[in-house]
Amino acid sequence: MNGSQAHPMGENGFAGNGYRARKCVRIMAQQETHKYDDIIHLSRPVSTRHARMSMLDRGAQFAPFAALVGFESVLEESARLTDAECFLEEDSKEQLNRKLRYIADHMDTVGEVTFLCYIPDRKKTGGSYQVFVGTVKKIDLYRRTIWLEDGREVDMDSLCSVEGNWEEE
Repeated sequence: MNGSQAHPMGENGFAGNGYRARKCVRIMAQQETHKYDDIIHLSRPVSTRHARMSMLDRGAQFAPFAALVGFESVLEESARLTDAECFLEEDSKEQLNRKLRYIADHMDTVGEVTFLCYIPDRKKTGGSYQVFVGTVKKIDLYRRTIWLEDGREVDMDSLCSVEGNWEEE
């Protein structure tokens, strides 16, 4: 725009002549600068009823909010995988029993034995396979438990395989 043409809204974006627009701007500027002059010098009010909140408690107000408490653990549990139990055939059961009898008869010379066991899951169907490695201390046929020297117990009913470095006679 050249100097001879006036802006349709006037100077500073106000409609009307320039004098009125300049006066409005000046009044608004005075009002904004002096808006809080009556309270700016006062001290911050302190409550006599409530104790001052600690910085730790103040920060806790802005902590993440969990709308569904426990939902994350439910998702983790449902995502956890379990294995199906393998059922041994009669030949495998007989071979497993032969190995256990050999271990019971030669407990002092057998050494380290590896047991593969199926442990059922307590929360959902299925379970997991766990390996127990150790030296056999005692075999309790009444409780159907194998005790290892480090104190762990192996349930005979959960056995899937038994391995070791021995020669069966």
